[in-house]
Amino acid sequence: MADRQRQWPAGNDRVPYWIYTDQDIYQRELERIFRGPTWSYVGLDCEIPNAGDYKRTTIGDRSIIVVRDEHGGVNAMINRCAHRGVQLCQQDKGSVDEFMCPYHQWTYDLAGNLLGIPFQRGVKGKGGMPGNFVSGDHGLETVRVQGRNGGIFATLSDGTPDLETYLGDPILGYYDRIFDGRALRLLGHSRQRIGGNWKLMLENIKDTHHASLLHVFFVTFGLFRVDNDSRIEMDPSGLHTALSSIRGKQELNDGTAQMKSFHGEMELNDPRLLDTVREFPGDQTVVMQTIWPNLILQQQSNTLATRQIVPKGPEAFELHWTFFGYETDDEDMTARRLRQANLMGPAGLVSIDDGQIIERTQNGIRPNPEAQGIVELGGRDTVDTDHMVTEVALRAFYQGYRKVMGL
Repeated sequence: MADRQRQWPAGNDRVPYWIYTDQDIYQRELERIFRGPTWSYVGLDCEIPNAGDYKRTTIGDRSIIVVRDEHGGVNAMINRCAHRGVQLCQQDKGSVDEFMCPYHQWTYDLAGNLLGIPFQRGVKGKGGMPGNFVSGDHGLETVRVQGRNGGIFATLSDGTPDLETYLGDPILGYYDRIFDGRALRLLGHSRQRIGGNWKLMLENIKDTHHASLLHVFFVTFGLFRVDNDSRIEMDPSGLHTALSSIRGKQELNDGTAQMKSFHGEMELNDPRLLDTVREFPGDQTVVMQTIWPNLILQQQSNTLATRQIVPKGPEAFELHWTFFGYETDDEDMTARRLRQANLMGPAGLVSIDDGQIIERTQNGIRPNPEAQGIVELGGRDTVDTDHMVTEVALRAFYQGYRKVMGL
């Protein structure tokens, strides 16, 4: 790509399409974002409850092992043997006493320290490692990790501030609203691969008005519409966003009259699907958070989930869903969370639309890298708002993205 094509248009109300397709841009993202001073979400405490429990996850393009040690702490290591670079773990999760490389059986403890290697002293007096070989110098490459109230984050950079400073106001408050210190209960996982640029998933959440046009279910039953009482709040960088909303009614009004997706006559065969119980401070029935660079933290009615974004090159990503509740939930609340989870996930009554539309977006962008997206709805500013008829969160996001990327 010629340098002239990499010049960002003036202002924050245009987004050049080459940021979704260009391999060089993607490599810069891996370096400056995922290997830079950011906290990437890597899992939940309840996924690794016992000593030796681990999960395999990803930061950018790097495979990571997150494991509970014998002292109850959480460690994170690069999934790469110090000997010849072989990936230690291929399974997504499991429980072990130690990690052993399948190639040459170098063995590590739950903190990544090298425990031993075959033939270190040779066989029958021949071969073996040099006498000055020090096992302590050849452990797994460790990764900084920090947890807060059940969420686990890791960073590849020594320059990343503590998680609380990184999230800042008001995002930390919204984070603590869901992760409030109660022990979490794992309810299930789902996973999908989407043929689009990874940033389009973050955009999809920050794009607050599309739900009133694309999602028939949201629009019809008032779960998430632009005529609902809503707020869009961002951290100073513009990269983190919290969108909150209060459920509306299935009624024809000034807003729904402009929504072709609204169906006033539609009914549910099982109304329990939308049986919502208030459980958090405030009246918000929806809070969708995008935590830079790879986490969507959602409360939709009573279903709770994290979505981890895993880039797979400039034109594909995986979305890893983890549904959860609290250990204090009774059977009725757990059943409610699971019923409402049918709105979400790869085949959810709502989220299936997003996967399809992101792929159609990528298909439209791919042959036209020189074109630009328009993000003028609601003006050109980048400040918090009390409504959703705006693209302010997108403008703020790309203002922060440009700064990180040096564009």
